[in-house]
Amino acid sequence: MSTLQADTAVRDELSDVAGVIGPALEALLGTPAVEIEFWDGSTIGRRDGPGRLRINSIDAIRRVIWLPGDLGLARAFVMGDIDVIGPLPEVLRAMQNGDPHAKRIQVAALPKLIAAVRSLGGIGTTPPPPPAEELIPRGRRHSLRRDKQVISHHYDVGNAFYEIVLGPAMTYSCARFVESDTSLVDAQAAKHDLICRKLGLHEWALRGDTHGSPARMLDVGCGWGSMAMHAAKEYGARVVGVTISDEQAAYARRRVADAGLDDLVEIRIQDYREVDDGPFDVISSVGMSEHVGSARLSLYYEHLYGLLADGGRLLNHAISTPGGSRLSRRTFIYRYVFPDGELIDVGESLLAMQRAGFEIRDVEDLREHYATTLRRWVANLEARWDEAVALVGEHRARVWQLYMSGSINGFDDAGVQLHQVLGVRNAPDGTSHMPRTRRDWN
Repeated sequence: MSTLQADTAVRDELSDVAGVIGPALEALLGTPAVEIEFWDGSTIGRRDGPGRLRINSIDAIRRVIWLPGDLGLARAFVMGDIDVIGPLPEVLRAMQNGDPHAKRIQVAALPKLIAAVRSLGGIGTTPPPPPAEELIPRGRRHSLRRDKQVISHHYDVGNAFYEIVLGPAMTYSCARFVESDTSLVDAQAAKHDLICRKLGLHEWALRGDTHGSPARMLDVGCGWGSMAMHAAKEYGARVVGVTISDEQAAYARRRVADAGLDDLVEIRIQDYREVDDGPFDVISSVGMSEHVGSARLSLYYEHLYGLLADGGRLLNHAISTPGGSRLSRRTFIYRYVFPDGELIDVGESLLAMQRAGFEIRDVEDLREHYATTLRRWVANLEARWDEAVALVGEHRARVWQLYMSGSINGFDDAGVQLHQVLGVRNAPDGTSHMPRTRRDWN
């Protein structure tokens, strides 16, 4: 008899999986904050929660035993060994806010769980293989080659998939919802316009030292070109957008051509470290510096400072977290979403900007807006789930569903934030060309 047949025979003899494994799981995790349904239909946990977990096979438990914590659970979800019935963000929040004593008893309870799983057919001699969508990058951290590999892993999964998630705005960063019922397209346009106005593009033609010439703008990490196109179309800026994603660049170039903006917008496949044709009057960096890392943050700001003309402004728009957070290699976000990603404390970022020579002129936190943005993206994905699966496969679609749903809670509870920081490279005499108030930005 094969191992699989033996496992099946043992499982068939057990009519109540919850009775066998439930006490061990409760000792490990505390009383589940949501109902957990096992593959035989038996259940444990609260039935009045926002939803339930359905464990489809013993492989889900095996994954947690071999890799306790966030990554083991994520692998089980991505592979379909676990399903969530109900709104995923709310179920994740309930689980996150569960038994506060669970972490203290986890190690002591693990042998009990292992014994229970063995009685259900064994845990196997090797862990179940990880999904193919998992990545551990190779090479020197933040080298040009490794950064391109990491960016390609995340962004080069097909533009059609991003069209589903992001919608017509094709903007993969926090939107700005002036009203709660603002559409995602309008909210992304409002975010782009806020950045343009903070950079002073609306007042550029009135500045005497430019003689009315259009502003020259660098958009670092330009994505699918939306920020660059907005600045060109609405304010006549001459924009250079740089990305190291081949698919993003090809898509952005098509959009620019279709909009008739070829004379104003140039899209390059180029790392920001390779840009050497300054000076630029303004620089926007939207959702890009999370990929830089704290070790290279000073070099990042020094390079951008060197690309600006006197009086030029930089708007850095980035996710941050108090105290900073370098993603562990044993986390879901690192392996599946942002390998080498790092969330930097806004204070550290401000200090690095000042040391590079910038004067800090404005700091704004938009974290509630990002929670709303993520909810709209999740809704887009779930509304066209079958199309998304046909494009990228169910495993990758599940990665995105889990990543975005979990991130909603991070922004809701202020564990992560979204800061826009405006800095200026003053002229030698201290002239900044900054307005006296924020009145024109709103």
